[in-house]
Amino acid sequence: MLKFLALDRFTILLFVMVLLASVLPVSGQAAEIFGWVTTGAIAILFFLHGAKLSREAVLQGIMHWKLHTLVFALTFALFPILGLLAKPILLPMLGQELYWGFLFMCFLPSTVQSSIAFTSVAHGNVAGAVCSASFSNLIGMFITPLLVAFFILGQSDHGFDPTSSIIQITLLLLVPFILGQILRPWIYPQMMKMPKIVKVFDQGSILLVVYGAFSSAVVAGLWNEVSLSTLLLLLLACSVLLTIVMLLSLYIPRWLGFSRADQKTAFFCGSKKTLASGVPMAQILFIGQPLGMIVLPIMIFHQIQLMVCGIIANLWAKEAGSEAEE
Repeated sequence: MLKFLALDRFTILLFVMVLLASVLPVSGQAAEIFGWVTTGAIAILFFLHGAKLSREAVLQGIMHWKLHTLVFALTFALFPILGLLAKPILLPMLGQELYWGFLFMCFLPSTVQSSIAFTSVAHGNVAGAVCSASFSNLIGMFITPLLVAFFILGQSDHGFDPTSSIIQITLLLLVPFILGQILRPWIYPQMMKMPKIVKVFDQGSILLVVYGAFSSAVVAGLWNEVSLSTLLLLLLACSVLLTIVMLLSLYIPRWLGFSRADQKTAFFCGSKKTLASGVPMAQILFIGQPLGMIVLPIMIFHQIQLMVCGIIANLWAKEAGSEAEE
């Protein structure tokens, strides 16, 4: 319960950042300086993510190739297909920028921390979750820009170079991540001595990016373009998408004959999308675009997935506890 409240507190802070940006947006030269600070914070964030990842857990879970293949298919095939199929309905209702954000969300990799946490709570295959979620994020640094190039910006009048974006994402996200992995034997013990500081920095980096993104969007007139009815439609679209993916993530592993533990892992890793990697990627991929509208769908989806997965993880934990007692 406390873990759930901690996640909910972070979500509240996300919306506080949106409110703050709406009232006091950063602009002009201050926005440029803020952008450099945010970029540095993101690089350090992924350095810490690299230092957190246990190589032993990766080696232990790497043999579950069927599980990883399914998570990959759910993340980078099912989600994009559903997002593209929804275009005739969502584009007229949401408008181009919000639909771009919705589709971009479908192209993102899975979450890492929450996927592992929920899998652990539900008594799933934690080692498999570490591998699947981590591989999803690493592969997503290359696949997401290509999907955006082909299905979003490649279909618009804006010039877009996916190679340049992949290089930027590699330098900003992947290189710090690899450095964190290399220095893990020295960095990780220090991180364990100050977990609260690491958590504050972890979440604070995302909050900074969200504030910066919505500041630029507010200055450009975001709230003149997005009505309450549009927000409710976006909430409904995210809820329907999550429901469809969760149902398929639940039944496909059963149909494939996965163990109960692997079924839970596939469910939690295959049905979620990352906010932590998504917002920094959007900052690189959608330069010159209304970034606030692009990241709004993933922010809404993020909250829904945490609430639903928290409930399901607790139910499965009770189920596993009852089975152990029998």
